[in-house]
Amino acid sequence: MPSSAQVSLNDNGQAQEAAIYALALLDSHYRFGGRNPDSGLDCSGMVSWIYEQVAGLQLPHNAAQIAGVSRPIGRDALQPGDLVFFNTSGKAHSHMGIYAGDGRFIHAPSTRAKYVRADDLDQGWFSKRISGMRTLRRPN
Repeated sequence: MPSSAQVSLNDNGQAQEAAIYALALLDSHYRFGGRNPDSGLDCSGMVSWIYEQVAGLQLPHNAAQIAGVSRPIGRDALQPGDLVFFNTSGKAHSHMGIYAGDGRFIHAPSTRAKYVRADDLDQGWFSKRISGMRTLRRPN
C-alpha cells in the first residue's frame, strides 16, 4: 500500500476508464468495509477496487488516506475519473466518490442507501459537504 507519497496513473486515459467502471457498478450493494462488487462496496473500497482493476494501483481502503496520495485540483479541472471528497462526519475526507462528468459523481453512500448510486455535485445533501477534489492523473 502506498505511503503518503502521491501516486499517479501511468496513462491518464485510465481515469476515463475508471469513470466507466464506476457507472457499471451502479446499484451494486453497499457493505461497510466492502471492497468487492460481488460482496458489497463502501466508498473507499469502491474507489480502490476500480483503480486496481483499471490501472493496477494499490490504493488504501480509507478515504482520508486516498486523499493523501492523490493530487488536489480545482473544480474547473475536474474530469471523469477524478475523486471528490466530502465531510460527512466532521472530518474533511470522510466520504468519497468518482466524478462521472456532467456534474455527477458515483459513490457508495451508506448502509441506509444500500446501493452504489449517482448524485449531483451541485444539489442535495452531498453538495453542501464537498471538502475537496483530487486526481490520480499525471500532472500536465
